[in-house]
Amino acid sequence: MSNVLFEVRDHVARVTLNRPASMNAVDGETEQELQRIWAAIEADRGVRVVVLTGAGDRAFCAGSDMKNSGNKTGLEYWAAPRPDGFGGIALRQTLDIPVLARVNGFALGGGFEMVLGCDIVVACDEATFGLPEARVGRLPLDGGMTLLQRQIAFRPAMGILLTGRRVAAREALALGIVNEVVPRSDLDSTVDRWVQDVLACAPLSVRAIKQVVRRAAHLSASEAQAQRLPALIEALASEDSQEGVLAFREKRAPVWKGR
Repeated sequence: MSNVLFEVRDHVARVTLNRPASMNAVDGETEQELQRIWAAIEADRGVRVVVLTGAGDRAFCAGSDMKNSGNKTGLEYWAAPRPDGFGGIALRQTLDIPVLARVNGFALGGGFEMVLGCDIVVACDEATFGLPEARVGRLPLDGGMTLLQRQIAFRPAMGILLTGRRVAAREALALGIVNEVVPRSDLDSTVDRWVQDVLACAPLSVRAIKQVVRRAAHLSASEAQAQRLPALIEALASEDSQEGVLAFREKRAPVWKGR
């Protein structure tokens, strides 16, 4: 059985960590599978949104599989090249498609780093988030230290990083880590609503927005505004940019072609 389930249907790619007995912890084999999947999604122009989740009801992802880590030291782990961050998604800069995290339980360590690498986060109300690495003498090396303090206020971020404490879903919502928290029974329908809202938008516009936001975040607002990124130019010159205006004038739903 595959460690990661992957399917594409109706422009939606669904990526499911499939190691529920290990709380969907990521080992070396799973990491390689994820890298292949992200590369396949990037190459598929038909994919317009991605849903990332974990199998079962206990965990989204409990981070790195420490039981099968090969007894690497912290330095050895740090020295291994992982430019895309944990799970190939935490720090990935080449995926211009929106990624929605469906958080169905624990998102700890690398699992939380994967959430931080997503664009939209929907969690069930039992979900918890945390970066417990300091409690076991390690560090959140694959995106946690660099992403969290950029996405939420400084003191809440440091409170999470320096204590390794777990954050409940409702607190994560208040901090801005999560977009929406719902009962578990409503999780799938809520995720589907967000997916449909993304699909209602012109796919090239969505790609351009994500590319600009991700690749220009380190720049000043005026410097970012001046960037002539490929997805931005493609969207502005597309047939869809004309279709959207025409559909608005004709008071009908636009028909997106992705070109």
